[in-house]
Amino acid sequence: MLQHRFASAGRRRHGCGLLAAILLCARPAAAEMLLCHVSYGGETRILRAQPVASPYAVPVEAIGSYFLFRMVWQKEPADLAAIKLYVLAAQDGGAVPIQQLTHPYPPPAPSHPDYGFTGLNSVYEPVRDGELQYWCELSAAPGRAP
Repeated sequence: MLQHRFASAGRRRHGCGLLAAILLCARPAAAEMLLCHVSYGGETRILRAQPVASPYAVPVEAIGSYFLFRMVWQKEPADLAAIKLYVLAAQDGGAVPIQQLTHPYPPPAPSHPDYGFTGLNSVYEPVRDGELQYWCELSAAPGRAP
């Protein structure tokens, strides 16, 4: 009788271990994140964005005192699925668009993986001769495996 109790407890522990393994494997895939590597004035920053339902509330990010950068990523509806990247000039009269790129979502595999799906982009200040460079990639959310 005592032997039967230990055998049954061992089966329960083994069953719990199997259940835990199944649950770990059944976790949802890591959420994608849009990462843009932006270099200006000798400094490189990584800007992050997640998909949005509407592009209208997406803020701009100040890069130096002249450039503004905006990342709009829509997955749905399917006919609007795209990643749009905007570079604007911060001028006294307001922000002026100087570059806008649209990439399909999901983007095709990059031809030069060193610079993600966008390739390396360079935008220049017409007044101060400054240069902003950036490239973007899709990655797993921070802290999670890709």
